[in-house]
Amino acid sequence: MPDSPAPTPGAPVLVGGEPGTFPHSVLAERHPAIIRQVRDAFPYGPAVRRALDALLESCTDGVIEPLPADAPDRDHWHAWGLGEYTGRSWFEVPWLWAESYFYRRLLEATGYFTPGPWQGIDPFRPSKLAELDSTETEEELAALDDLTTRPPDERAEALLHGSLWGNRADLGFRLSADAGTAGPGTGAEAPRTPVAPALVADDSAALWALLPPGGAGTLCLVADNAGRELIPDLLLLAHLLDAGRVARAVLHLKPQPYYVSDATTADLLDALRRLAAAPGAARAYGRRLWEALSDGTLTVRAHPFSAGPLPYAAMPGDLRAEFAGYTLTVLKGDLNYRRLVGDRLWPPTTSFADVTAHFPGPVAALRTLKSDVITGLDAATEAALDAAEGQRWRTSGTHALIQVREK
Repeated sequence: MPDSPAPTPGAPVLVGGEPGTFPHSVLAERHPAIIRQVRDAFPYGPAVRRALDALLESCTDGVIEPLPADAPDRDHWHAWGLGEYTGRSWFEVPWLWAESYFYRRLLEATGYFTPGPWQGIDPFRPSKLAELDSTETEEELAALDDLTTRPPDERAEALLHGSLWGNRADLGFRLSADAGTAGPGTGAEAPRTPVAPALVADDSAALWALLPPGGAGTLCLVADNAGRELIPDLLLLAHLLDAGRVARAVLHLKPQPYYVSDATTADLLDALRRLAAAPGAARAYGRRLWEALSDGTLTVRAHPFSAGPLPYAAMPGDLRAEFAGYTLTVLKGDLNYRRLVGDRLWPPTTSFADVTAHFPGPVAALRTLKSDVITGLDAATEAALDAAEGQRWRTSGTHALIQVREK
C-alpha cells in the first residue's frame, strides 16, 4: 500500500493506541460524540439507529469491519488498504486511515449510499446550516463593507488571513474541545494572545510572489470546512480573480460528507446563497462568484481521493497530473496538511520543502494547528512555543501557519 515519505527514526506514523495522546482522544471520545450528535440530528428509524449503535460499539470496543459487497466505493477502499486492516482494532492502524474510515462507516450507517429515504442526506447538514445562520457569520459578512475601501494589497492580505483563521470554524474540532480534549482553543472563539507567536510560520511573501498582479495562471484551492470557513475561502478566490492575480481558479471539494464539516458541492451552494442573501459587499462577492462559476473562470472538482485515507504522496496519476498544471495549489486546513506532509510525528524543524517534494507543483498550506503534525519551524520558534505552552500549541487551534514550497 502506498505511504507517505520514507519514515525516519524521529517520525513515526501517528496511531491512536496510546491513552492520553491526541489521536487516542479523537478515536475514544470525539468519534462516539459525533455518532451521538448524528443520531439526535434526524428522526432516523430503528434500522439506522441500530446501525449507529453498532458503529459506536465497533469504534470503541470492536474491530474494523469490511464494507458491504455492493458498496459503490468498495474497490477504492480495498486499494486504500481495507483488506489489510479488516479485523484489526481502530486504535492500532494509522490514525489518518482510522479517522477516514470512521466517516465512511458513519455514512453507511445512516443510509447515505443505500437506495431509500436517507440516500444522499448529509448527516452533518443541521450543524453546517446553523453555523451559516449564526450571528458570528453575520458580523463577519458585515465587516466586508469596510474592507472594500482599503487598498488592493491590504485587502488581499486581510482576505488571506481571513481564510487562514477561518479554519477555526471546525465542527468536529469543536466537539472535542467542548469535551475538554482539544486544549484551550475552540472553533467558536477568537484566538487568545499566547506568549509565543500566533503565526508560527509565515511564507505569505512567497505566496504573493507566485500570484503577482496581472498573473495569467490558475490557482487551485483545496477546501477544508464548510460554513464560516468556506465563505472566507470563496472571498479570497473572488478577490484574486477580480484583482487579476489569477486568470482562473479551481476549487476542490469533498465528494461526500466527511470529517463533520468538510465542504461538499451542496455546502458551496449553501454558502453562495448565504452571500446572496446578505446586504452590501457580501452580496456583491456572491454575485461575482456565481458569475465566475457560470462562465468557467471558477470551476469545481470533487475527486474520490479527497475523501480517502492516504497522504498526497500516494495520490493517483490523474490527480497528480492535474495539480502539476496549476500555478499554485493552496491546501486548507489541518487534515490537508496531515495528508500533504505525511501523518507522522515529525521533529518540528523538519524541512517543509523536503516532506512536500513529492507534490507535483508549487504548493502552499494555510492551516490552524489542531493535531500533532508540524514541520518547517525554526528552532527558536519551537522553543518559544514549548516554553509557553508545553505541547498544547500543536492541538489547541490557537496557532496557525502559512507555508509555501515554490518549486
